[in-house]
Amino acid sequence: MSNDIKNILIVGVGGQGVILASDILSKAAMIDGYDSKKSEIHGMSQRGGSVFSHVRFGKDVASPVIPRGQVDILVSMEEMETARWADYCRPDTVIIMNAERIIPQGSEDKDYPEGLIDALTAAFKNVIQVKQKDVVIATGKPKSFNVAVLGIVSQFAGISEDAWKQAIEAEVPAGTFDDNWAAFQYGASLVKK
Repeated sequence: MSNDIKNILIVGVGGQGVILASDILSKAAMIDGYDSKKSEIHGMSQRGGSVFSHVRFGKDVASPVIPRGQVDILVSMEEMETARWADYCRPDTVIIMNAERIIPQGSEDKDYPEGLIDALTAAFKNVIQVKQKDVVIATGKPKSFNVAVLGIVSQFAGISEDAWKQAIEAEVPAGTFDDNWAAFQYGASLVKK
């Protein structure tokens, strides 16, 4: 954590729950006693449009925007979005990425650049690949992938499990807490330290 501030960037495309994930993360940090700031862009959040959210927390956070090259954890819910935001990362940034492609409307798979995962794993030493379809199969909950990924984040963010639990309960739709908590715990189990 640089200057006692943790910088987490969550990126993806519309419909993947990027904003909900950042809301949960920001609230969990606040519950744990941190000053937490969040900035998001979701004007393009129609299905397929790029969506991103900066979350910063620590003792005293002045700005919600993460400077280039200062991301501690990059959470990417789509393969190409990982590459698009790589210049915000350092060689030691923890990158948690959905290693699946979401082809934008009007494009075809042949338009998607090859070798992205190889290039990312060569440039960054902490790349954790997870496939959304595998998480969905394991949890049986297609809409909980974003929360499962937060389970992975929880192993690196320094936020207590109780704070995560309270934040998930406060932010997810009524009646979905149990499913989301199970997805979170599944995600955490993938990289349990």
